[in-house]
Amino acid sequence: MNVYSIAPSTPFLPCLAQAVMDGRLLGDWDRSAPFWLSDVTIIVPTQRARQALAEAFAAHPGFTGLLPDIRTFGGEEADEEPFLPPFDAPALPKKASGLRRRLTLSQLVAQWAYSDRGRQAFSSPPGAAEIFSMAESLGRVIDDLLIEERSPADLRAIGTDMAQELGEYWQQTLTFLDIALTAWPAMLQSEGLADPSALRRTRLDRQAAAAPYLYGERPVIAAGSTGSIPATARLLKAVTGLPRGALVLPGLDMALSADTLADLRRSDTNPHGHPQYGLSHLLGQLGLHTVADIRELCPAPHPRTALVNHALALTADTAHWAAHRPAPENLEAALDGVAIIQARNEDEEARAIALAGRAALEAGRTVGIITPDRNLARRIAAELKRFAIHVDDAAGAPLFHSPAGRLARQILSLVANGIAPVDLMALLRNRATRLGLDPSALAPLVDRLDLLLLRGQRPAAGFSGLRALLALRSDQTARIRRKPIRPEDASAMGDLFDRLEAALAPMIALLGRERMDAASLASALSQSLSAISDGASLDGRDIVMDWAREMAGLAGYGHHFGPFGLDAVLFALMSGFEVRNHQTRRADIAIWGQLEARLMSPDLLILAALNEDKWPAPADPGPWLSRGMRLAAGLEPPERMQGLAAHDFAQAMGNGEVILAYADRIGASPALPSRLVQRLDAFIGSDHARALRRRGEVARVDARRLDAVTASRPAIRPAPNPPFTPRLTRLSVTEVETLMRSPYDLYAKHVLGLRPLDALGEDPDARERGTIVHAIFARFVNEGHDVLAPEAPDVLMSIANAEFAGLDAIGERRDIWLRRFSTAATQFLAFERDRAERVRKRHAEIRGEWQVPLGPGFLITGEADRVDELNDGTLEILDFKTGSPPSGASMKAFEAPQLPLEALMAKAGAMPVPAAASSALTYIKIGLGPEAFTPSAFALAEGMDVMAAADEIWRRMQGHIEFFLLRETPLPARLLPLKTQRFAGPYDHLARMAEWLAVDGEDEA
Repeated sequence: MNVYSIAPSTPFLPCLAQAVMDGRLLGDWDRSAPFWLSDVTIIVPTQRARQALAEAFAAHPGFTGLLPDIRTFGGEEADEEPFLPPFDAPALPKKASGLRRRLTLSQLVAQWAYSDRGRQAFSSPPGAAEIFSMAESLGRVIDDLLIEERSPADLRAIGTDMAQELGEYWQQTLTFLDIALTAWPAMLQSEGLADPSALRRTRLDRQAAAAPYLYGERPVIAAGSTGSIPATARLLKAVTGLPRGALVLPGLDMALSADTLADLRRSDTNPHGHPQYGLSHLLGQLGLHTVADIRELCPAPHPRTALVNHALALTADTAHWAAHRPAPENLEAALDGVAIIQARNEDEEARAIALAGRAALEAGRTVGIITPDRNLARRIAAELKRFAIHVDDAAGAPLFHSPAGRLARQILSLVANGIAPVDLMALLRNRATRLGLDPSALAPLVDRLDLLLLRGQRPAAGFSGLRALLALRSDQTARIRRKPIRPEDASAMGDLFDRLEAALAPMIALLGRERMDAASLASALSQSLSAISDGASLDGRDIVMDWAREMAGLAGYGHHFGPFGLDAVLFALMSGFEVRNHQTRRADIAIWGQLEARLMSPDLLILAALNEDKWPAPADPGPWLSRGMRLAAGLEPPERMQGLAAHDFAQAMGNGEVILAYADRIGASPALPSRLVQRLDAFIGSDHARALRRRGEVARVDARRLDAVTASRPAIRPAPNPPFTPRLTRLSVTEVETLMRSPYDLYAKHVLGLRPLDALGEDPDARERGTIVHAIFARFVNEGHDVLAPEAPDVLMSIANAEFAGLDAIGERRDIWLRRFSTAATQFLAFERDRAERVRKRHAEIRGEWQVPLGPGFLITGEADRVDELNDGTLEILDFKTGSPPSGASMKAFEAPQLPLEALMAKAGAMPVPAAASSALTYIKIGLGPEAFTPSAFALAEGMDVMAAADEIWRRMQGHIEFFLLRETPLPARLLPLKTQRFAGPYDHLARMAEWLAVDGEDEA
């Protein structure tokens, strides 16, 4: 039997090509004919290995230009069954699509989940996304049964053999599995279809049976497979039985004893996670119980191979580590070329890997990066783009996360959320959005829509809400507190809404239904995506359309669901569809998954995401069978995949230069290095483990330095000093406090001309409600209504109805606000009636301007909520607050200047009331709590009356104006911060407050 192995330290494909070219794998096959190589058949595991093997032959000095017949085990059907065998065989059934199976099984899962017995298995009824995910997991159980050649009968036997051990949940699950695993094959048989796994097994078995007839005396070489699939193992055995058949194994441990091989085949010792587990079972199927008859191709013993094999030994064999550990000098030789990057987090890991790869490329070496974590693969690719190194993940990007998938999700979110402003802007700002418009015209229109219409206002749901808001905002006569939109802008926005509504019409109609199926969702989504992105370049568009077309052929199949949680449903339905970049990229660097990396041998190999639960992945048996149940049914446990991951690790460790990389934190959580790394550390000892990390320190330190500042200099408090022209010639009474507390804010507002933007699609909040309530009370007073009149409550509510009417256009629940206001109205009238005896006349929302003798002339402006003339000839100034009034300490410290300044303006005749002194300054809390409409007098410093306090504030105000506004003095931020403020100021972000506040030792307000 011609069975060979190539050690991990030997480049597999070049060695294989060399062994073919020099005849070692061909027996006595005549190589004198000019085209002898074309008579040789070689079967390898992957298309990537097929291409790389062709390149290895082309690079061989003896290559004459005609390649051998290179095929794959798991490629296209044309590779697996290249010729019809010379005997009759029935035609194979057609392949059932994975989507068809997922949808069909979802119906069965849903029927069970909502049955009386099924409800007992769930703490809460599963949603549509959970049902589709469970259907996919059920499909994997079917695949496992087909691949490992078991049947539903093996699962039925579990219920009998383990009846006493299984709980009620597992008993119910087995009952359902019996139904599902009977119904699905029966459905396939009735339609002449078969699962892909069943077809593949049949094709492989036909290949095995036909091999003697197809190949005869010609050389056939099966290389690189571990025979993990039983049907593949039978084909490998058939190849070894051919006259000139040969099998070349990847990385068989040639030091395995017969006892160790026997231990690897004993399931009771849990050897499934061992890297040699799969190969040991293959040897057993080939009838080989030792490795003595297996020859090693291209023997070049490397001490690292034995080191890694000992480090990953069976658990029982770790007791003998001390005897197998090499001497220090031999350890150094074995670990030469190996480094470990221990990064703080995934970001640093990706950056360090990118830097290590870049350094290797600059030295003229090839680089391969292996990671099972697709998110990390995207991070690494992004980091490499810093250096104009463009490389794509060979494993592809999930369709759901591709640009086309992202646009589809934005469409779904927009319609599902009732055309909410945030979702609307996300879709319109997507670079693939066209809507029949040129991007140069669309982009500025979207900006105007954002700033003029949607900021600080929430429209009613749907396009009707947007149009109603647009009509209100573009009405030049409407009573609204915002600048009207110009007619030409309103027309362009209306046209944009029409285009978008037409594009989204299929989705809007679909989400209006109570129930839908997967095919209708895919169809509507693809139609809307095509209409929105027409003419734009969009990666993954073709895959989305293929997915939708396949779904269209499955109309009516699958669980029907309501318009809820559709993002998760879409994720489940798109699972299994990948978007691969077919553009030509660099040939000297690649990012691979574990499967794509098999048999590859670049100059530098970087193993990334070597964290526990990443490489290897967790041993999850899935929701349908426990680990014990899988073993009882004759299925491999989930640890089998960990054994394959360990074999991939051992193979990669044989590369000439290797970097192992992992992160100490993943996301916000601490992370552990992979058990494979931990095993290696434990075997080589702490000193050598630290030495490996020191070698990786170069890339890790460079990664930290890449975005670091060489000289750290604390940020300073901003204090711009614009030239005096003069800076300002007027201030409002509220801005006087701003001048005292943060002059920088006045600089940002008046010099830079900046105003803070309202949040996109923001609900009218307390500020908006307060503005309307102030307007209602002001109208009641200014229209001369009597607070003592019996009809006063009705009059007040009539005014409130008129003022709140504008909220209908922005979708606010007007009736709720009116109901709340009715309580405030009652409290307002009660407050006014209690003080009616001492009030001669009321004035509301009055504006004033006070020319003060500062500089060339300075104007103080103000608008008082209320100024009441009292019977004693004095004034009372009231401020109605929806928030909290200033603290008593601030008032006594003359840090709340608004009301005292209004008192000075009234006394100076700068307001439309009789010039008089004020005897009271009062805050009135508007709200529904116990403090509502309870007067709160302005707190005065000891020994002062209202006007004395006002005079002191005027003196201080003059000093601030003269110092900051009438000369070239820097304008610092947060000069006198308000200690009780619990929200960010309007210009705190512009002042980059967080960068210098901590340095100054202040507590953030």
